[in-house]
Amino acid sequence: MSYALNGKGGVSEATRQRILEAAEQLGWRPNEAARALSFSRAGAIGFIIARPPQTLGDESFYMQLITGMETELSKSSTALLLQTVETVEESVEAYRRWAAQGRVDGVVVSDLRHDDPRPAALRQLRLPAVALGGDAQTGLPRVYSDESESVREVITYLAGLGHQRIGYVSGSPTYLHVLNRTKVYTDVMLTLGLEPTVEATDFSVESGRSATRRFLASQRPPTALVYDSDAMAVAGLAVATAAGVPVPHDLSIVAWDDSLLCQVVHPALTAISRDIRALGGVAASHLRAVLQSAARGIPQDPSKDALPDVVQPTPHLVTRASTSPPPTSAMTPAPRSGSRRAKNGKGRVTAGPSTPPDVR
Repeated sequence: MSYALNGKGGVSEATRQRILEAAEQLGWRPNEAARALSFSRAGAIGFIIARPPQTLGDESFYMQLITGMETELSKSSTALLLQTVETVEESVEAYRRWAAQGRVDGVVVSDLRHDDPRPAALRQLRLPAVALGGDAQTGLPRVYSDESESVREVITYLAGLGHQRIGYVSGSPTYLHVLNRTKVYTDVMLTLGLEPTVEATDFSVESGRSATRRFLASQRPPTALVYDSDAMAVAGLAVATAAGVPVPHDLSIVAWDDSLLCQVVHPALTAISRDIRALGGVAASHLRAVLQSAARGIPQDPSKDALPDVVQPTPHLVTRASTSPPPTSAMTPAPRSGSRRAKNGKGRVTAGPSTPPDVR
């Protein structure tokens, strides 16, 4: 009977169905605490968000992601242990505590960095993990989408409207996904014969405001701005409105990650859309598959995990009222300097290594 109730082999399908039907009629439910002890598992997965607290409340991405994870995990009565820290080093310390105390069976990792210490630490701890984005060099099973194609779609769309001065308000260049977006933006702009200009931020609303003010105060202000988050795009819209710059007549705005915010402001914002809840659900499901493989005796070392990466649908552009052709006076070609100009908030050139398609 236990084989049938626990989904193990050695029982015919007909017998298994009879037992499961009888259990359902009797109202039987597994004791998750006892089951966890029996299988030497915690019955929980962990998720640590390594970002400054002030930036977490500014955007809806993580709330949607966590909702998706919780929805998927509830199907197997698996708990989600959530923690926020400010640095990846604090994440590593938390992983060590969790592993020593047996708090979680595995973890989901996000916001991967260049030379990120977390994948190596997880391998050392033999703690199964799934990465959101990142590159294959991390050695972790991944869930990712082709953000490169999304960036190309946005810049090509704006250039097709006639925009020649297209600025990019990026997130922090410490993140691999930001480095990848910035590189693709720069490459596409240069291919189109346009000059790329980037203002890097820390993803906070205030840094989005400041970047917008710098762009609008420049000698040749952009006629279009692309923002790395919905919250920064809404902040940029407010700055432009206060400065008397009409959107979209004088300035077109595009946000990364469509949300309710993008839809309720006026004008509604053109945005790059993806199903973030589905992304969270797929990440949790993929981690469960990794854990099931480990239970069947497949090596726990994430770098040797046989499960393939999961590729999500490419984020796509949703056009709304915040984008239009630029004013006629702004359509005269500007002289090319021939240099790649990508400035952060302090005016320094920022650059990063080429990375594969990535999510958060």
